[in-house]
Amino acid sequence: MSVVVAIKPSARKRNAKVGTLVLEDGVRHVFRSREAAERWAADLSTGDGHVWVAAAHPADGSPVDCYLVSRATNAKLEAAYDKRRRRARGDRDADQRSLEGVTGGHPR
Repeated sequence: MSVVVAIKPSARKRNAKVGTLVLEDGVRHVFRSREAAERWAADLSTGDGHVWVAAAHPADGSPVDCYLVSRATNAKLEAAYDKRRRRARGDRDADQRSLEGVTGGHPR
């Protein structure tokens, strides 16, 4: 039995080794088993962004069994978004407040 794994854009963005692999060998890779694919993902994650193998949804009509995925986030950009969102709600002091001065869950 073989397992076909397709590389998702999130994995390419998060892990430079995966991006190079896509350029050199394409986005689909075949393994003897799911365990072999998971070892491959663990090796790719060593020293770089974490990637893992996730099963394709049963309704997925593509010819793959699994996907190599990651959580491609940029914490600094997400923090900036939160600050803008607080300002949009009318919070004049958009910087996050510390817990000092809080009693019973309400600001003083």
